[in-house]
Amino acid sequence: MSTSEPIVRARRSFIFAPGNRPDMFPKALASGTDIVCVDLEDAIAPKDKEAARRTAFSALPVAPGPQRVERIIRMNCLRTTDGMRDVQALLEAPAPIAAVMLPKVKGPDEVSNLADLLAEYRLPTRLHVIIETNEALEAATEIARASERIDALFFGGVDMAADLRCKSTWMALQYARSRTVHAAAMAGIDVIDVPYLDLDDREGMLREAELAAELGFCGKGAIHPKQIADLNTVFAPDEASVAHARRVLAAWADCGGGLLVFEGKLIEKPVLRSLTRILAVHEAACGRAGA
Repeated sequence: MSTSEPIVRARRSFIFAPGNRPDMFPKALASGTDIVCVDLEDAIAPKDKEAARRTAFSALPVAPGPQRVERIIRMNCLRTTDGMRDVQALLEAPAPIAAVMLPKVKGPDEVSNLADLLAEYRLPTRLHVIIETNEALEAATEIARASERIDALFFGGVDMAADLRCKSTWMALQYARSRTVHAAAMAGIDVIDVPYLDLDDREGMLREAELAAELGFCGKGAIHPKQIADLNTVFAPDEASVAHARRVLAAWADCGGGLLVFEGKLIEKPVLRSLTRILAVHEAACGRAGA
């Protein structure tokens, strides 16, 4: 597998669509979100799992919509029979599946075993992993590094709160969120926060999104399309940050890679990496808006 520098994408927002509702796939793809995740897990009743599985793996790759929006299928937990059936459907899908999301992960072996299987079948599928169990939180760094196929960690707050026996509030889950952010940063991958579940509390959603962005999250989930524009705004670099990044990087290029003091401040390499990412996310977001 390639060890080249990963492509930076805008992952400011995501939204779920039930796997047994293919009519909703184009609507979700056209909603302005950066990621559409077709769900085979929580949104699907046990009696409907098989039909949803067939529908999701056949319909999502060909659903009409902006092709630059990431298309992900959330499979069932790999330690269940439905999860194993999802893996078989993934391997036998009529068209390659761009990415899958793994819920209820407890350790890195679950991720690496699936990655090895995908490599054996020569499939390009990328991986997104939800950190939502006590075991996953303990092994978050090992999980994040389990495969070069992993593009992002997702924080699952509801399940995590149940496992930690705490309230599902920002303060109660701040340590778990911070540990997940740290693990993603160690692996050089994105990290995305849980949706805010009160659709009528826009101010609360904005406040939590801003806190998540401050903590280091790249984006946050939506439970309704009306939340997406706000999330995209919160997690996109503002104009001042983009302009500053361009000025600093231009000055760095002009100085030939030596010591750079810009507007009275010493600019070190970690700062340059951060500024490069700001520009990359900005350009990806602008490109996606027009896709």
